[in-house]
This record gives sequence, C-alpha cells and structure tokens, in this order.
Amino acid sequence: MSEKILIIGAGPGGYVAAVRAASLGADVTIIEKDNIGGTCLNQGCIPSKIFKTSADLFLNFQEADSFGIKTSGSLYFDMANLMERKQKIIETQRKGISALLKKNCVKLQHGIGTAKKKGVVSVLSNDGNEKDIPFDKLIIATGTIPFSIPAFPFDGKRILSSDHLLELKEIPKSILIVGGGVIGCEFAFILSALGAKVIIIEALSRLLPLPSVDESCSKILQREMKKKKIKFMIDRAVTKAESKGNILCVSIGASPFLDEKKQVKIKPRCIEVEKMAVCIGRTPLTGDIGLENIGLGTDDKGWIKVNDKMETDILDVYAIGDILGPSKVMLAHVASHEGMVAAENAMGGNRKMHYNAVPGAIFTSPEIGNVGITESEAKRKGIDVECSSVNFRNLGKAQSMGEIAGQAKIIAEKKSGKVLGVHIIGPHATDLIAEGTLAVNKGLSVSDIAETIHAHPTLAEIMSETSLKGIGMSIHG
Repeated sequence: MSEKILIIGAGPGGYVAAVRAASLGADVTIIEKDNIGGTCLNQGCIPSKIFKTSADLFLNFQEADSFGIKTSGSLYFDMANLMERKQKIIETQRKGISALLKKNCVKLQHGIGTAKKKGVVSVLSNDGNEKDIPFDKLIIATGTIPFSIPAFPFDGKRILSSDHLLELKEIPKSILIVGGGVIGCEFAFILSALGAKVIIIEALSRLLPLPSVDESCSKILQREMKKKKIKFMIDRAVTKAESKGNILCVSIGASPFLDEKKQVKIKPRCIEVEKMAVCIGRTPLTGDIGLENIGLGTDDKGWIKVNDKMETDILDVYAIGDILGPSKVMLAHVASHEGMVAAENAMGGNRKMHYNAVPGAIFTSPEIGNVGITESEAKRKGIDVECSSVNFRNLGKAQSMGEIAGQAKIIAEKKSGKVLGVHIIGPHATDLIAEGTLAVNKGLSVSDIAETIHAHPTLAEIMSETSLKGIGMSIHG
C-alpha cells in the first residue's frame, strides 16, 4: 500500500515536494487555500520581475539616442497594460503547475487545511464544506505574509505592503520605502524607473545589510542609487505616519540600533510623501493550521524548527520553505530543494539539506548575485583569505551593452586557493552567479576557474578576469 503523503501549501516548496514524492510512488494530496504557486508566483518573485522587465525597457527607450536609435512622439507608461501582462504570465505559470500535479497523479484540494489530530488534516473548502483527509506523513509548507508594524498597519491605500505594490493602479508621484533589504531595494529601482520619487529608510548602517551580501556590493549599489536620484537614509527609523489630506507625513528618527551618543546627534524630521511601503520582513503562517493538535510547537516568533532532514520534533511531520524562518534561507529555490529532501525522507530516504552553497539573486539595477561567505564574515571567523575583484567596465560586452557599473569579487582561502565566496554586482549578475555557486559547492579553486576558457565577448568573462587576477595573472583586471 502506498504511503499517504499530505502537503499543506502549494508554493515552490510544496508542489515540488508533491511531484518528488509522487515520482517515488507515494499517494500524494496537496492542500492550497489560495492560488497554486505560492507567494513566489503570485505576490513575489515572478510579478516583481515582470514589473522590473517593463521598468528596464522603459529606461532603455529613454536612452535610445545613445545607442544610435532615434525615437519620436511621447513615451509613457501604460500601467493597465502591464497589469494585464502580469496576470497573463501568472495564469500561464499556474496552469503549468496544475498540469504538472495532474501528470504526477497528485490530488489538489482547494481550501484551508488544519491538522485535526495525528494522522488527520481537515480541509474547509471555499463553499463551506469540510472533510477529513488521512495521512501517513505530513509536510508543512504554508509560507509567510508581509510583516505589518502596529504603529502604522497596512491599509492598502496610503500604507502598503509588497503585495499592494504589485497591485498598484498607477505609479505614485512619491513613495517612502521602510526597509532597505532585498524587497525594498528592488522596488525602489522599479518605482524610480517608472517615474516615482523614492526615499528608502533603513535602520542599519548600509542598504542590503544581510550577512550574505558583501559590503562592497552595498557600497556600489548605494552609489548607483545616487546616480538614479533614489534617496536613502541609513541608521534611521520611521516612528509615525499620519495622513494629512492627500499627503502622508512620515516621522523619521534615529535607529534604535545606534548607541545613545549617535542617537542624540540625529534630529527627528518629517517627510511628506504620497504613499509609504513597509518592506521589513515577513511573518509565518503557523497560527491557524492546528499545530497544537498534533503537539508541534514553534519558536516565540512562530517559526517551525527542523533538523537537516527537514524533520520536525513530531514523528512523520516535516516542514519546508519560508515557514522555517531566517535561521534557514528564505528563498524559493531553497524551498524547492528542501521539498525534495523532505519528500525523499518521507519515503524512507536519508537525504540531508545543505545550505553552504545557496545562491542569492537580487534584482536591483544593477543586479546582485552572491554565494558563500563574505569578506567580513571570513575575517570574523578567523579565516585567512585573499580577495580579488574586477570591474565590469573592463569587459567589451559590458561596454557594448552600456552597462559598465559593478564588479565581481572572489573570496578564496589563502593557503589552498579554494573558493569560499563569490559576490557579483552588475549586468546579469543573477545569471552569472551560477558559476560561482558550482565552484563553492564542489570546492573548486581560483585556479580551476582561471584555467577554464570563457567565451568572448561575454559577461561571463568577469569570472575569468577575476580568477586570473586572483592567481596573479591579471590580463584586463
């Protein structure tokens, strides 16, 4: 008799787990209360990249003269057309996932899944009907929603979440973005390109203050923001937001992360904008899925704890994806990989999840791709490293594209030359990071990359030039 595997959540973790488990012979049911594809497809990765593609194209048209292309007439942005294109692409992707589940004989149940007791989950459908579904193994992949600050909660009109930003009917004349992390910075470039005056407020001392992002990338990104007239304030925090007619008055003060002496030096101020977007993280969807009914607890913030096999503290119950929180890596491609690990182990396997070579992709302008440790992390851990970096302006392909901002940086163990981290900011960095990820994952050396022939003229030459510099054989770097 087949193992009955039940999955709650049909995002990039859940549906991949379903397909993998089904391919191993399981009887799989997946429950989704909303649209399949999860946050990534419906409110995150895909729609935001659709916006970015249009924003980049809009900017390229404005710079057409520099490429020898003469344009005439007015150039304007059609928001309704963009939203229609976004919806069409999302629908196509949803149909693809649906077909994938059907092909693998995965049963899809629409509704709210709640753990009722050990071995049983109840599903409440949209029409009010409820039924119980038995399981042998349970995989929880319910994901997260945008984090809201009680002092200024989302209203969908003046104070927006990242979800709201993807449903805008028109581009605001001005917007203040709370949070200079990945989501905040990506939207800053998109909205600026489409005509909005953008201000970012970040509580820490740099934009993209993530352990996985090298400080050199933040420095270059901040420089590029200034060129594009995107304003940002670091070491600052929003304390209050009040509507005054059609304007939002946002009070800015010192960051609570600063010491008292520095806080005193920063004078409070008010900034008037049309809208404010809060992009400071996400909160887990664990509060209403009946975890207490099967004895599964969470930490004080609602995140589920798992081991490297994706097993929770409860036998035969697994958890994957963003529901695991920042102690893991909250990325769609990581959720998919975790889904495969969980599915295989649920079917009797012994596979472990590894996070040492996870690529990050940040779709700012320029893009950022990163993998492995940063230079500051290496120093903090006492690892003796050598770092080499080369600017994109040294590449003929970058010059011909007119995208010369940025650099690639390789962090290698000094004694062995082993690649420990790669950090790229520049054109197509999110694609180029794949080579760096392979190097970190397989323990390759800087020499291994340098001895690999890279086609010319391509952007991939940035890895060749940076590795050659790393072994003391610099050509154009």
